[in-house]
Amino acid sequence: MPLTPQQRWPDLAVLELLVAVAEHGGLGAAARAVGMAQPNASRAITRLEGELGLDLVARHPRGSRLTPAGAAVADWARRVLDDARELMTASAALRADRDAHLDVAASLTVAEYLAPAWLARLRRARPELEVQLRVANSAEVFALVASGACELGFVETPRVPPGLRSVTVADDRLAVVVAPDHPWARRRLLTPAELAATPLVVREGGSGTRATLAAALERLGIPEHELAPPSLELGSNAAVRVSAAAGAGPAVLSELAVAGWIARGDLVEVPVDGLELRRRLRAVRRATARPSEAAAELVAIARRSSRPA
Repeated sequence: MPLTPQQRWPDLAVLELLVAVAEHGGLGAAARAVGMAQPNASRAITRLEGELGLDLVARHPRGSRLTPAGAAVADWARRVLDDARELMTASAALRADRDAHLDVAASLTVAEYLAPAWLARLRRARPELEVQLRVANSAEVFALVASGACELGFVETPRVPPGLRSVTVADDRLAVVVAPDHPWARRRLLTPAELAATPLVVREGGSGTRATLAAALERLGIPEHELAPPSLELGSNAAVRVSAAAGAGPAVLSELAVAGWIARGDLVEVPVDGLELRRRLRAVRRATARPSEAAAELVAIARRSSRPA
C-alpha cells in the first residue's frame, strides 16, 4: 500500500536505535551502542512514535523499556534492517564490478591519435582495470553513451545532444590538403566559396570532422545544403588521406592525421581566407549518471595531456 502524502518512511537509523533498545534493555545503552547522544536518541524515538502513532518506549525514572507495540515494531525493524544491509552489500558488489571495467567510445581521430596514450596512462595507474575501447564516428559515440553501452565517449563535433554532459579535453585544427600536383597546391589563399563549391574527399556522414567543416562554413553564411556533393565518402582518416594524396580531390582532415604527410611533401596544406577550423575535442557522458572513478580519472588524464609542457 503506498504511503499517503502525510506519511513518511521511517529513518533506518531510528529503527536501528529501536532494535538496540530491545537488545540492550534501555535507551541510554542503546544510544551508546549506535553512537548517538542520548538527548538526540530520545527525540528520535519520540519522532518515530509520532510518525507511527504508537507508544514504543515506556520511560521511567529508573530507565526505559519497550512497550508491547514497541517490541513488535522492533521485530519488524530487524527485517527491514536486514534487507537494507543486503541492499548495501549488493550495491557495493555492483559498484566494485563497475569500477573494475570501463567501456569507452571514441571518434576515429581521437581513437587513432590520442586515446591510446590516454588509456596507457590510465592502465599504468590502474593495472587491474579492464578497458574496452569502441571506435565509431561522433554520431555513433553519442548513441553508445546515451544508451549506456559505454560510460564515456570522446567526440569532435561542435554540438552535443540533449541528455549528455560534456567537458573539453583538448583542442584540434582541421587542415585543407591536396596532392602536390593539384592546382590548389600553388594557391597562396583559397576563398570559403571556392572550397564549398568543390567536391571534396570526405569522411562519412556523422563524423565529427565533416560536422566541424559544415559548421565553420555555415558561420560564414554558406549552409550545408549549398555545399558541393562529395567526390568520395570514406570511412576512415587513412582512406581520406591516401585518396587525397593520390589526386582524388581536396580533403579536410585533422592536423593530427596529416602533419607527417605535409612535412614529407606528400600533401600540401591550402589556407582558406577567414575559415576558422579549430575545434574542441570533448568527453561526453550521460547527464544523469555519476561517473565512475576510472572514467573521471581518464578525463583528467586527457585534459592534462593537452596542456602545454
